[in-house]
Amino acid sequence: MNSEADKVIGLYERHATNWDDDRGNHLFEKPWLDQFTALLKLGSSVLDIGCGSAGPITRFLAEQGYKITGVDSSQSMINICKCRLPRQEWVVADMRELCLAARFNGIIAWDSFFHLSPEHQRRMFPLFRKHSSSKAVLLFTSGPAAGEAIGEYRGEPLYHGSLAAAEYRELLECNGFAVISHVERDASCGDHTVWLAQLR
Repeated sequence: MNSEADKVIGLYERHATNWDDDRGNHLFEKPWLDQFTALLKLGSSVLDIGCGSAGPITRFLAEQGYKITGVDSSQSMINICKCRLPRQEWVVADMRELCLAARFNGIIAWDSFFHLSPEHQRRMFPLFRKHSSSKAVLLFTSGPAAGEAIGEYRGEPLYHGSLAAAEYRELLECNGFAVISHVERDASCGDHTVWLAQLR
């Protein structure tokens, strides 16, 4: 399945404009974003890993006054971001190799982190820690159970991977994060499985 995981970057690059259109502006994630921002001071720095085209999550945070650094592996996605929110910072990078000379008050990996293989997901937690300032808040989505699955987008296979909930908790704990909230298949949020944690 790792070969399918490696194809995700190319898929989003080819379909950046389609994805932006399909995603739309409906902010169904707002209840979770409200929990996330409640733990941050206004004006805090937020790292959005897998930011896509900056809408609607990143745009919402920017409009609330947070300083955004958005990272995506797709140059075409980042180009849309630069047009949409030119005052924020945008970086083309593979999240698996993320190495920014900055630490952030908040980190989001919404509908992005779960495109990595389980092996690469495990390696992300030290990177989350590395880019976290004191008491940083982490918000990410995962699958509801351990495994790998192939979905579809625009007629192409789209990889998803997940660890078990117990392993996510262990990885968070080992990297200094305490779980604030976790819901599997949140019906109020499009059936997403969501994690909210904070660095101790």
